[in-house]
Amino acid sequence: MSFLTPEQPEKVEEAAAEIASGARLVPRITIQAFCENSQTAQLIETAMYDRRMSKAALTTHNGGLDGAVETYKANPTPNLIIVETTLQPDEIIASLQRLAEVCDASTRVIVIGHVNDVQLYRELIRSGISEYLVLPATAQTIVTAITELYASEGASPIGRTIGFVSAKGGAGGSTIAHNVAWSIATMLRQDCLIMDMDLPFGTAGLNFNQDPPHGLADAVLASQKVDQTMLDRLMSKAASHINLLTAPATLDSTWDFEERDFEQIIELCQKSVPVIILDIPHAWNAWTRQTIAALDELVIVAEPDLASLRNAKNLADAVKSMRPAEKAPSLVINKLGVPRRPEINASEFAGSVECNLIGQVGFDAALFGTAANNGQMIAEVSSSNKVLDVFGAIGMHVTGRNSTHSGGKSASLLKLPSLFKKRA
Repeated sequence: MSFLTPEQPEKVEEAAAEIASGARLVPRITIQAFCENSQTAQLIETAMYDRRMSKAALTTHNGGLDGAVETYKANPTPNLIIVETTLQPDEIIASLQRLAEVCDASTRVIVIGHVNDVQLYRELIRSGISEYLVLPATAQTIVTAITELYASEGASPIGRTIGFVSAKGGAGGSTIAHNVAWSIATMLRQDCLIMDMDLPFGTAGLNFNQDPPHGLADAVLASQKVDQTMLDRLMSKAASHINLLTAPATLDSTWDFEERDFEQIIELCQKSVPVIILDIPHAWNAWTRQTIAALDELVIVAEPDLASLRNAKNLADAVKSMRPAEKAPSLVINKLGVPRRPEINASEFAGSVECNLIGQVGFDAALFGTAANNGQMIAEVSSSNKVLDVFGAIGMHVTGRNSTHSGGKSASLLKLPSLFKKRA
């Protein structure tokens, strides 16, 4: 909205000191847009690629205000109408009055215009219009306007969702995720929830020396019956500021899920915990794809070898296509310096995958092996080890405190093998 007053500098600084909150999703609503220009229709359709709009259903039509009035003379109105108008300010109010006569009282309206006029904005708001946006605008501006429209007044921030996924089995995504959560909890004094989504083989319980009787599987199987009270009961306390939703780690079931089975649980967690770390299994199916698409931040953990390079590249490309309006996934290179193993240079690896390298973790079999066998975090085994600085830097980055650049894109990209060449 171009008429909003800019924030005061002290408020900006105060916001920067807080952990970035999660993106609020638009609820399941129907949206119909009436445009006068094809460019505006394309802009609104582009907004649907934003992950915040994943639940909404949008259709675009031609005709602007006149088209909307004619349509709703014989059809019910949706939850939200977006109309573009090229009329002058003195004509817009009268035209909107005709639209109001054929709209349900509960329908909200966003007007997209070409006149940047504060007085017009005030008149539109007084007349019951929900929002007025001025072209040229971006798809993100439109999505933000819709999101704020459906966020309850005075709603508290929601938790930030951060996913860690391994580029290949054994790359250490779970270990990195758990230690970064520990770092966030201890350095920033922020409550973290670790959600172990690898239900048959998850290690969050082992790594924190916990064996709770209930966990994430109970929440998923409860389906629509799960609520905040039940979720709090299923969480287990692992340390100060750290809670777990552990995996059962049993093979009694096949643990097959529908695409959105975890959606409600994650949204409930976001209402009570500022940081949710999702330990995502190395798999690719409907629910992992949907979970990754809805995250605030995704971190790919990879070893510096060819298989990880291929998988990380495929994963990064898939995520970028699913989330074209979002930034690319971040990358952590794990197990650097394995004795006698040829390795791909970390910066060249990141350049080839086209992801921001936010951390490099060296291979230390004794340190990580001891921590794993004792059910401890690295900080508990060796409180002065330099790898803790890496976990801290990753934690600062994923919580929106700053942008860590422990390695960026290389100027000369690694020459990729033929499997990465474009297919004809």
